[in-house]
Amino acid sequence: MASAAKEKSKQIEPLVNKKARFNFELGDEFEAGIVLTGTEVKALREKKGNLTDSFAKVKNGEIFLENFQIPQYKNKGYVAHNELRAKKLLLHKKEIVRLERAVKEKGVVLIAVKCYFKDNRKFKVIIAMGKPKKLHDKREDMMKKEAKLDIEREMKNRLKR
Repeated sequence: MASAAKEKSKQIEPLVNKKARFNFELGDEFEAGIVLTGTEVKALREKKGNLTDSFAKVKNGEIFLENFQIPQYKNKGYVAHNELRAKKLLLHKKEIVRLERAVKEKGVVLIAVKCYFKDNRKFKVIIAMGKPKKLHDKREDMMKKEAKLDIEREMKNRLKR
């Protein structure tokens, strides 16, 4: 019983791309494995990494994650990795073909939404098909968010009285 609690406490929190939902209308999501070097994995276990401007590209029937910044591991020794190198994503061939077709025909963009360690062993990235939002759509989202916060504040104030 105690070991199960320890395992849950060791879970590493996922990295989330908060700008993705604000800037894009997200559609279907895919969970993909990712090819990393040893120092990249160690840096990610320390909760380092920036998923904010990352996106995926299809090249020669393979998908690569661009702009996923993983800073240098502090105890790297003589081995180091390039922080902004393109990282290969591991998907089934059918999924790659579907994504490639969507990018070419529908004009969608493949955005990295979230990444996490699955079972504390495998690093996974969730990519989503998304269309860029127009400015007025972003304004509507901001207005809805502000209205929701105002309602929550009022409810909190009324409960205090």
